Amino acid sequence: MKAGSETTATLHDVARAAGVSIKTVSNVINGYPHIRPETRERVEKAIDQLHYQPNRAARSLRSGRTDMIGLIVPDLRNPYFAELADDVMRAARERGFSVLIEQFDLDRDSELAALRDAHLRGLDGILHSVLTLEQGDAALLERVPVPMVLLGERLFESSRDHVTMRNTEGAQAATAHLLGLGRRRILALGSHPSEEFGSPGLRLQGYADALAAAGVPLDDSLVVPVDLWHRADGADAMRAVLDTGVQFDGIVAFNDSLALGALRVLLERGVRVPEDVAVIGFDDLDETRYSLPALSTINPGRSEIARTAVDLLVARIGGADAEPPREVFTDFSLVERESTAATR
Repeated sequence: MKAGSETTATLHDVARAAGVSIKTVSNVINGYPHIRPETRERVEKAIDQLHYQPNRAARSLRSGRTDMIGLIVPDLRNPYFAELADDVMRAARERGFSVLIEQFDLDRDSELAALRDAHLRGLDGILHSVLTLEQGDAALLERVPVPMVLLGERLFESSRDHVTMRNTEGAQAATAHLLGLGRRRILALGSHPSEEFGSPGLRLQGYADALAAAGVPLDDSLVVPVDLWHRADGADAMRAVLDTGVQFDGIVAFNDSLALGALRVLLERGVRVPEDVAVIGFDDLDETRYSLPALSTINPGRSEIARTAVDLLVARIGGADAEPPREVFTDFSLVERESTAATR
């Protein structure tokens, strides 16, 4: 094929340009591991030069695979899940997979519908961030006919691989950080009183553990329930707290969106951050670097969650069915920014 031609490059063109067989080109494209590095490099160079695009439909017919995985998440208006989706797509692309995203509302019927729709789309595997399902729904996940990796908290026992963050330890570190600054009246913003094992319950436990370790009694008036975890909900909850006159000098928000909403209201009411109230969130969203003041937060290892989950799923797709299910907890780190700068 002549350079500059608009004719689509074929497998034969790539093989001829690289000086190898068509089978070798196919092996490189499909990630076959036992290829000499210099041969792989030569084939990849020819692919780039000729702008060769593999025929996904033909490959799917030959292999029985679509090279596409599903990601099921709740509420992409929550920036954590939007950024998680971005991380998953990047990790999947590195492994040669595309990602189909299914979003569900915050109720069981919607989550089940998203799961049903995802596994009917001919995907090779599914990543599912469980939110509303319960122990009685575990059998439904077992019947999904493709490999699956679960994200989020383990709300029930399952034979599926599971990747999650250290919610309790992260919230404990956030609270201990404020205690280390001399704060003693610390709000826990975002609890769900009836939820013990999901993120709100685990983060509340971390908050309580840090207070106990410091010898600070837990004051129920400082535990603030918030049903949804968007910025508007954080702002509304912060207004309600300020209107009650409850005294506090620190806030551990159970996610960054709540913290950002609360921060806005504090500034509106003339409360200085961090001089009067130190604020820390959870998730390390990109926008926390640019708030005024920049928000301290817990980085829960979101990119690591995405990479680990994709790697586990790809291994299952590749035939690692005999391996026992794995449960992986990613590492977290405390990110100190202006909203908790030492002032005392």
